[in-house]
Amino acid sequence: MMGQGNSGRSAAGLRRPVAVTALAAGLLAGTIAPAVATTGAAAADSSAAVPTAVAGQDRPELQKAVQAFVDAGFLGVQLRVNDERGEWVGSAGKRKLGTSAKPPANGHSWVGSVTKTFHATVVLQLVAEGKIRLDAPVAGYLPELGLDRRITVRMLLQHTSGLFNYTGDLDADGTWVPGLPATGKEWLDNRFRSYRPEELVRFALSKPAKFAPGTDWSYSNTNYTLARLLIEKVAGHSFDAELKRRILRPLGLKGTVVPGNRTQLPSPYAHGYFRYQDAGQWKVTDVSRQNPSLLAGAGDMISTTRDLHRFFSALNGGKLLPAKLLAEMREPHPKSDPLYGRYGLGLFVKDLGPACGTVLNHNGSPPAGYAALMYSTPDGSKTLTASLTAGDAPFDVTTYPKMLDGLVRAVFCGGQAAG
Repeated sequence: MMGQGNSGRSAAGLRRPVAVTALAAGLLAGTIAPAVATTGAAAADSSAAVPTAVAGQDRPELQKAVQAFVDAGFLGVQLRVNDERGEWVGSAGKRKLGTSAKPPANGHSWVGSVTKTFHATVVLQLVAEGKIRLDAPVAGYLPELGLDRRITVRMLLQHTSGLFNYTGDLDADGTWVPGLPATGKEWLDNRFRSYRPEELVRFALSKPAKFAPGTDWSYSNTNYTLARLLIEKVAGHSFDAELKRRILRPLGLKGTVVPGNRTQLPSPYAHGYFRYQDAGQWKVTDVSRQNPSLLAGAGDMISTTRDLHRFFSALNGGKLLPAKLLAEMREPHPKSDPLYGRYGLGLFVKDLGPACGTVLNHNGSPPAGYAALMYSTPDGSKTLTASLTAGDAPFDVTTYPKMLDGLVRAVFCGGQAAG
């Protein structure tokens, strides 16, 4: 998540993959000069500015939607759209505070909860191979953790296990229960700490469950840290090795990384910042270096807009899963949070209305500084992928839903403005 402005916002933010509150609260304070989006039919994997748009690729509606984020306080935006008109790539804002350079066209970024979609895909591939049963107890695969035997693999991917979210959660009466340091100054001071996935899970299991397994829905990072442990136990390899073998190499995803305890983004990358109050004064810290092991399996991966496009297009185009399992992945749970649509197995399903149709998505961000967007039509033929970075400008949380809706509709509704 982006940095938080107050504890209330922190609580809400960490319940969602790229929650509006979380995004808002760390995108704060300073002056950012308006920047013009650069566009092109395609962009090289470099920090060079994208070439001027070729004939047929002048997309003013996309330029306007990208610029809206910068004007509202984001430091930088990288956007990639693939549709019937080809590929459009744009960037706006700044790569780093104190410089005039734009963000790289295909820079590496911490992508947060987009990580969950990769994990759900690998789990479902193992289901397709008969190595995992979707409705089998997770405890049968990971007996050493002492899990409630009613919790199934499906419940992990669907967020219906009832397990406490180790980054903090709301209890039954709405009271915020703190988790591991994941927000505010406490996270900043601990951002290079290393965690083991088992440590995260055991911390979550030390807290009371939110509800009986399968009886309700609640977004919990614990579910996907368990999914990583499940993959590694069944496959007999690290998740990194399985991901490379099953997805990264077949799709040619050269910018996607499972970092472990690595704290440095590969070059090129845009800098993200965390704005916070300390002793009554606002301060800003560059958080492009952070240890993402706090979100192992749930939000620790690095990727690029190009790789996210290739992955999500392949997934929704039926290249990674059998049709039956892809359909199950898209079966939304009726009680799930409707902010981005209803949650299936590792992705959201959102109906934009009769003029636009359905989009599948999963957004994400680490605790601070960065956010990622990943959207696709059900057939994978049209995608939107983006990377956003926070700077030092104040940000009005109420503007984010409208901006996001405007961007999504500009891509998936033929340039219609948000309703």
